[in-house]
Amino acid sequence: MGKESASHRIAESLRAEILEGQRPPGERIRQELLAEEFGVSRLPIREALRILEADGLVTLVAHTGAWVSHMDLRQAEETYLVRERLDSLLLREAVKRYTDEDVERLAAIMADIEASETVTDYLHHDRRFHLESYKPAGMDTLYSLVENLWNSTHHYRRAYSELVGWEGLRMTHLEHRLLLETFKDRDAHEADRLMHSHIRKTRLELQRHPEIFETAVPAED
Repeated sequence: MGKESASHRIAESLRAEILEGQRPPGERIRQELLAEEFGVSRLPIREALRILEADGLVTLVAHTGAWVSHMDLRQAEETYLVRERLDSLLLREAVKRYTDEDVERLAAIMADIEASETVTDYLHHDRRFHLESYKPAGMDTLYSLVENLWNSTHHYRRAYSELVGWEGLRMTHLEHRLLLETFKDRDAHEADRLMHSHIRKTRLELQRHPEIFETAVPAED
């Protein structure tokens, strides 16, 4: 396997571990252990970590090491405020271009969300629903930026989901259904408004729980 293929394979494996919560915010990523686990030299490990850094999932510190990215409360508030604007803008432009096939695909993903039996499954399908809903906009630069922001806040969506529990997530299902109705109607303005509110709700709930961010600090060793 070529060096490039190895680095992308390792990056995909680490990405899955991070997004599924197996590696929490602030966890040290030890390159020597990864090299041993994947049976490769340090070079593809470093390249994989740079890929994940560009995705907003890993923080690299020169001559020090790598950690799963984390945020403090203020950084999270700022990021969510940005997302309220950018996600809504991207969705508005996407809805204008939806085909019937797009709407059918998103309805199927919404059904997967509601059938989820674990928080991990819920987060996986919720992420699919939203990121797929943005793609028809055809705005690659904005989409990449929004996806990066989704990556950097993923841990805190998990925390939000655990805070509100299944009862709270049922309210989120209702919000998804309302969004789907705007998709069917190609109502870009209402989709924009609902998406802004959808993200704002998460931001306000996280603000009420600063302890989430106090525990997400890189370990010193």
